[in-house]
Amino acid sequence: MERENSTVVMEFILAGLTQSHNIQFLVFTLVLIFYLIILPRNFLIILTIRSDPSLTAPLYFFLGNLAFLDASYSFIVAPRMLVDFLSEKKVISYRGCITQLFFLHFLGGGEMLLLIVMAFDRYIAICRPLHYSTVMKPRTCYALLLAQWLGGFVHSIIQVALILCLPFCGPNRLDNFFCDVPQAIKLACTDTFVVELLMVFNSGLMTLLCFLGLLASYAVILCRVHGSSSEGKSKAVSTCTTHIIVIFLMLGPGIFIYTRPFRAFPADKVVSFFHTVIFPLMNPVIYTLRNQEVKASMRKILSQHMVC
Repeated sequence: MERENSTVVMEFILAGLTQSHNIQFLVFTLVLIFYLIILPRNFLIILTIRSDPSLTAPLYFFLGNLAFLDASYSFIVAPRMLVDFLSEKKVISYRGCITQLFFLHFLGGGEMLLLIVMAFDRYIAICRPLHYSTVMKPRTCYALLLAQWLGGFVHSIIQVALILCLPFCGPNRLDNFFCDVPQAIKLACTDTFVVELLMVFNSGLMTLLCFLGLLASYAVILCRVHGSSSEGKSKAVSTCTTHIIVIFLMLGPGIFIYTRPFRAFPADKVVSFFHTVIFPLMNPVIYTLRNQEVKASMRKILSQHMVC
């Protein structure tokens, strides 16, 4: 059957985060305040790293890209969610749903690969310090960044291609506040067993393997640091600790959502809310909380603008 004949559904109705108007108002207020406070800080991190000549090390180059990725990721779900809180009917078109799903996995997959790149950077810096300048050359950093973007694109295209192959001709109510694979796949009017396995493999298994690999790499780094007596030991431990926190914040919810069969759990919406709205903006902030160089540069830039 041709796609025009099989895909009858032209729009999806979003169930929303909650049906309680009081909770919706509370969440709307808190998220809006959170964005007004945290989002400018993310852009300040990007501006600081790009404008300060002393922050040219690969670590800061990747941190700036992480802040850009997270800021972009935060615009995929949150703005529409805030608008939907003020609307009686929460509707998204079929094309809008596919577009949201594409960028969600494009940026999310890219960020996961960027965390791997940052772990590789820390491994070379701490475990192979004499080779760091030759391995992590600017050309290498740009190549790793390009690979990260391409990897995220391939991951997302696979997700979208599998969804586009499914016919939607029945119910069109998505039990979530945004479009994602687990909810969309339930509405297909065909047997989705094989597609579900492919989705779990492409998202769930990939996330789980990256999570375990990252934890193992940082365990090796911390063991190496613990056995050394260098002056930068505390700084290395601090950097690795913040990286591990971000890994748990980003990949933990992803494992919960994508590595199990697509059936609903009561905590799904709450986990998705923190995964798509709260945690992305928190990651760069967490990275800079214990980084004295970035914090000093940020204070310098703020003081210069205040004087002007």
